[in-house]
Amino acid sequence: MLSIILKPILLLSMPGESEWLLILLVILLFFGGKKIPDLMRGIGRGVREFNDAKEHVKSEIEAGMKDKDVVTNTNTIAPAPEATSTQVSASSTTQNP
Repeated sequence: MLSIILKPILLLSMPGESEWLLILLVILLFFGGKKIPDLMRGIGRGVREFNDAKEHVKSEIEAGMKDKDVVTNTNTIAPAPEATSTQVSASSTTQNP
């Protein structure tokens, strides 16, 4: 209900067809026909760099998580091996009373 009241007040709606045409006309007037391909190329490069950086950060985080798991697994204490009967008898014969 609040969004119904605030929408006309704050003008938070998407542009319609006529508004898009007006926006495109203003862009064409500001930049001209020759500058628009350069502008789009720049936007494409920016988006590509952003996606590359995002993937790089994601791979660094995943690598850090894998490294943490490896360190955690190597720091665990292994249980002591059980003594066999031959080891017990050998150690008892070498001791002096």
